[in-house]
Formats: sequence, C-alpha cells, structure tokens
Amino acid sequence: MADKFEWDEQKRLVNARKHDIDFADAVSIFEGDIVVMLDNRFDYGETRYSAYGLLHGKVIVVAYTERGKRIRIISARKAVKDEEIYYFKQIAD
Repeated sequence: MADKFEWDEQKRLVNARKHDIDFADAVSIFEGDIVVMLDNRFDYGETRYSAYGLLHGKVIVVAYTERGKRIRIISARKAVKDEEIYYFKQIAD
C-alpha cells in the first residue's frame, strides 16, 4: 500500500512535530472506514479532499490530493469534537 502514497518529506517532519501524527502512520486510515469530503474552501490550484478515519482508535483528518494513481498527503491532524461526531454519524448510516 505504501507505493500508493507520496508526500513532501519536509512537510511530513513538520506535520509530525506540530500534530504528533506521521504521514506514514496516517495513510493507514485508507484501509478502514473513511469519510471523504471535497475541500473547496480555497482555490488550491488542485482538487483537495479531507478524509476522516481512525488511527489507533482516534479520529484523524488527512488532507490529500490525487496525482495520477497516487495519493499525495498534504497534512494529518487529530479531529476536533464536531468532526468526530460527524465521522461516527456518517459511518453509522
């Protein structure tokens, strides 16, 4: 599965320090139940998505874009309470 994902190594290190989540671990959410939303808050110059899923029993949010057949991870962070509620409601439906 690892060859399906890519990221900027410097961004991975910064994200791990800031949010205590390594991209290498975050990609595991794509193996389980995820909720994906289009992120159209800004014009990023590319289509971006937010994926909500479980990492070690906690809901996290992974921002990503698709580059061909690969998923490029942009950021990963712990979900806030409203996002957790949304995730569990969506997977229950």
